[in-house]
Amino acid sequence: MAIRVQPIRRLERGLRVVSEAVRGRHVYVWLGVVAAVTAVGTLGYVAFFGWPVTDSLFMVVITLTTVGYREVHDLTTFPEQLWTMLLAVAGVGIIFGTIGIVAETIISEAASGRREVRRMREAVAGLRGHFIVCGYGRVGSTVAREFEHTGVRLVVIDVMSESVERAQKAGNLVVEGDATDDATLRAAGVERARGLVTCIDSDAHNVYVTLSARSINPKLFIVARANTLGAEAKLLQAGANRVVSPYTNAGRRIAELAVRPHVADYIDAALSHGNVTFSLEDIEVDADSPLIGVTVASLRERGVVVLAILRGDGAFEANPPESRALRDGERVIASGSSEALALIEARA
Repeated sequence: MAIRVQPIRRLERGLRVVSEAVRGRHVYVWLGVVAAVTAVGTLGYVAFFGWPVTDSLFMVVITLTTVGYREVHDLTTFPEQLWTMLLAVAGVGIIFGTIGIVAETIISEAASGRREVRRMREAVAGLRGHFIVCGYGRVGSTVAREFEHTGVRLVVIDVMSESVERAQKAGNLVVEGDATDDATLRAAGVERARGLVTCIDSDAHNVYVTLSARSINPKLFIVARANTLGAEAKLLQAGANRVVSPYTNAGRRIAELAVRPHVADYIDAALSHGNVTFSLEDIEVDADSPLIGVTVASLRERGVVVLAILRGDGAFEANPPESRALRDGERVIASGSSEALALIEARA
């Protein structure tokens, strides 16, 4: 349904642009010129030739608009004819001025739109290791804001013109189009992306986006939104690494706040982008990492507490001993000050 109404929404967007353009300063100047010519022309007939005000105004209007009705009074003398000719020339100038203003508005908007699209395309082409957010609704816009707070580079994909405008105003790089289309995903740099979040309102669309993105980039980390319980299994089968159900998560969150409120508060504070005193991080230990062979005790001396280690086989090793050394292919779930964690992440 969203795809069908796109031309109508683009027309509405164009009408808004024209509406904003007619409030420009040059339009007020043009209106002032029209009013001034009308007033001067009317006063000329009244003062120079003794015509009534109503007849003078009518004569000026039909002359400026080149309507061509019969003259109110016979133009028998050359001064009257000359004054009318000057008004006719002014009317032609006003008409051409009107056409010029409209053309300038349309051309400048088209040119600026093309420039903006080209700028977006060039900026996206230069991204590496970024995230893609498909769908900029209530969930998608929240995801994008969280990415922004953490300093993650991202590209937003949405088919709705209103959502695209909101994403642009928020300072995001945007690709307007259908995220289920491979060409749209490639335009967002899915081959070079680190991860993708699909949070479209339709489960079918989320499954299709997941399938398309996985086929283009097998190494992509995909987080998908499930709007119904039955969609979770389908999204996992389609290739999603993680599936999130806003309704299920909301229920779990409410229960956690009721049973373990202080634990939930601690996790919120640790994951909050506004907290600079301590944080939780997921640190990868790859083959070239200087963290290989570093012990849990050594990390603690640097102000980093290892809460768990995710081994290569996918199992968590909670509360590892002080003598435990890190190995290639593991991930460290650590807590500590934001500054200490940043230093460890830089080394990793």
